[in-house]
Amino acid sequence: MIKKTAGIVLSSLKYKETSIIVKIFTRELGLKSYLVNGVRTQGKGSKMAFYQPLTLLDLVVYDKENSGLQRISEAKLTFPQKHIPFDFSRTSVALFMTEVISRSIFENYQNEFLFDFLEESIQILDQENLNLTHFPIVFLLEKAKYLGFGPEEASMFLIESKNQPFSPEETKELESYISQLLEEGYHSAAQVRGSLRKRFLDFLVDYYSEHLDNPSPLKSLPILRQLIF
Repeated sequence: MIKKTAGIVLSSLKYKETSIIVKIFTRELGLKSYLVNGVRTQGKGSKMAFYQPLTLLDLVVYDKENSGLQRISEAKLTFPQKHIPFDFSRTSVALFMTEVISRSIFENYQNEFLFDFLEESIQILDQENLNLTHFPIVFLLEKAKYLGFGPEEASMFLIESKNQPFSPEETKELESYISQLLEEGYHSAAQVRGSLRKRFLDFLVDYYSEHLDNPSPLKSLPILRQLIF
């Protein structure tokens, strides 16, 4: 059956000489794996750029039940990125987001609200003159809500974790910081000590690992720390 859906590219693997297998989180169908033939060719006809992480696409796909690999009939860019692919800091944030998303969802997982949040986040990340200082932390705080383990109150992020690495003074400072981030979002002007912000990012990554039962370290985190923090 042919269906139309929006999609967010998460990853791709080379397949044979010119093809790829690409994982795409679609709005209507969930996380799917697609076989795309003939894209790894040189020249103007190549569409390999369509299948880079966090690319937003409009898709027409063949959707077959009980089939692991699906096929794409048509793919169009819905949001050509102007800054993410060409700015090392934004690229590092994008890789971090991609890794977090990939670890948070599974094949056929479908969540339109999460998709809309991710789509908006990608578009904001590509905005000119965006301050990236708080972006990864806001992303983790907000995304947790859509996955079902993000509390409404700032203090609960700290209380619910098994890991308690902060002093009472630091906890109070972080509660104010989290509250402001939740209220103001990606464009927040919140202030917090850089060293504490770094530790809180690590804390949130561990918080995700606890809830998703995935203790493996994030490969993108050291690069993110170096470029953003």
